[in-house]
Amino acid sequence: MNNPTMLTYINQEASVMNKILDTYPQQIDTVIDNKLLTSNSWLLLGIGSSYNAALSAKYYIEKTANVLVDLQQPYNYSNYDMIDPNLEVAIGISQSGQSTSTIDAIKKLSESNIYTIGVTSQPGKELSDACQKTLDILTGREQVGYVSLGFTATVLTLMLLGLRVCVKKGLISLDQETTEISEFRDIVSHFGETITKTTDFFKENEADFQKAYQFSGIAYGPSVGSIKELETKFTETVRIPADGNELEAFMHGPYLSINPEHRLFFITTNAKPNVKSKADSLIKYENQYTKHIFEINYTDQANSSEKVLNLMNIADETKVPFLGGLPIQVLAWYITKSRGIDLAKQIFTDFSDKVHNKTEFQNYI
Repeated sequence: MNNPTMLTYINQEASVMNKILDTYPQQIDTVIDNKLLTSNSWLLLGIGSSYNAALSAKYYIEKTANVLVDLQQPYNYSNYDMIDPNLEVAIGISQSGQSTSTIDAIKKLSESNIYTIGVTSQPGKELSDACQKTLDILTGREQVGYVSLGFTATVLTLMLLGLRVCVKKGLISLDQETTEISEFRDIVSHFGETITKTTDFFKENEADFQKAYQFSGIAYGPSVGSIKELETKFTETVRIPADGNELEAFMHGPYLSINPEHRLFFITTNAKPNVKSKADSLIKYENQYTKHIFEINYTDQANSSEKVLNLMNIADETKVPFLGGLPIQVLAWYITKSRGIDLAKQIFTDFSDKVHNKTEFQNYI
């Protein structure tokens, strides 16, 4: 591939997600172990977009596989946390397979009788060496430094792992499994439409986005992973302050930072009525203090405002994060371009060498 961009990989997401679904369940079955089926909890370890992807998949895994998902940042975990003596399963997530903190945490866990899986796009790298099994997300290496394709593939792969364990445990029938896969395929069929709608949404609000000096995002439930990816992706690419907040957490301090020039993004899903009501109340309240409020809507309650991006109505809110990263990636790309930032120009190229966050220099295009 000659000179790919972040948008190149965004446009590949539908075809790659279908490829992942085509390999189900064979690809997932390569890592199924008895401990996955008998353990009451899984430890997931990841940093940056890998953490956000795991958070995006967490609630679907818990719902289907009937396990408690404990999600941790690997550096703090390996340096400060005690290992749960009852822990049986640990999953390390690193798209590059070379995140030193994740590798170190997995190595620490491998000293105990814990089943370890590495989730990565680069089998054969150091993460694979540290783990007992490797689950390939089937994207290959993204040649740009701002992951998009790999993020969505990680979310789907983790969700499918939860689904397959659910089936192996006998919690749902094979017919129900087929229905779940069909629902994932239906979401993939809306990827192209999502890119188009998000691009149009950007164009309508481009002048507003160009003038922004700070973005804050608010979400609830399973979509907190998506809003944390907004924080990561906007910070990486747009390069102005951006933060992603869980709904209630935003109400305990961060709301005090709102001013007339603040840009807010809300994610709206088919949540429980009490959750939806609280979010609606916050949107109404913040409208008194800033007119730069945007909404990404995954319900059938469409809003005609140019500041609302109406996307696919997804009834099961635990599946929303499978689509949830895509509009954020598209917005990050176009806002960055609009503000004159050239993502092909690498910055801080000596960073990994000086702070050792990766096992080797990541040579991106």
